[in-house]
Amino acid sequence: MACNTAPGKPVHQGAVRVWIVASLLAVLAGCATAPPVQPPSGFPPGPATKPAVTAPTAPADPMGGPAPANPSVAAEPELLAGEVPRELERGQASWYGPRFHGRRTASGERYDMHALTAAHKTLPFGTLVRVRSLVTGREVEVRINDRGPFGAGRVIDVSRAAAEALGMMGLGVKDVLLLVPESTPVVEAPVPPVAKKRRARKVHQGRSGGNAL
Repeated sequence: MACNTAPGKPVHQGAVRVWIVASLLAVLAGCATAPPVQPPSGFPPGPATKPAVTAPTAPADPMGGPAPANPSVAAEPELLAGEVPRELERGQASWYGPRFHGRRTASGERYDMHALTAAHKTLPFGTLVRVRSLVTGREVEVRINDRGPFGAGRVIDVSRAAAEALGMMGLGVKDVLLLVPESTPVVEAPVPPVAKKRRARKVHQGRSGGNAL
């Protein structure tokens, strides 16, 4: 059976091809300008990049040397830890060594000539004393653990180790200055008892030759 075609305008194949090509170009252009990919909904966006900050450098020493790492004050000696020292007295210092090594001191300790200890007449045992030599200018801190010295004009008797630190080995007795913490109590040296004079009994010679008081 033959099909009757409706009368109309002839279809131009060239126009169809042009339309197809134009559609393909439009699709390709849309792919080229696709929006950026968004991160998954469960993760927040990353932080914005910040410029690196350089740590400030310590100012240089005006004298040309390296700047100190820590401006804090160095640790004070044990005697000055929290207390201001005061001058106790001036006088002569002597030292005692091998002949007394190992003997018991007045505090009950054994004397050790290699330890920084000393003897004093009145200071409490355990008191720290800074001994400054007025001859050599050296200083040393000693702990009182004995009584003495008993020589005239002497104020302290130090161990052999302390004498070496003061530079008084071979110098004998030398002048020193004693410094103690401000809180150290002042104890007066005990006064030796004075012997009582015995009252002489006057003997009167009586006429009868007897003795009378």
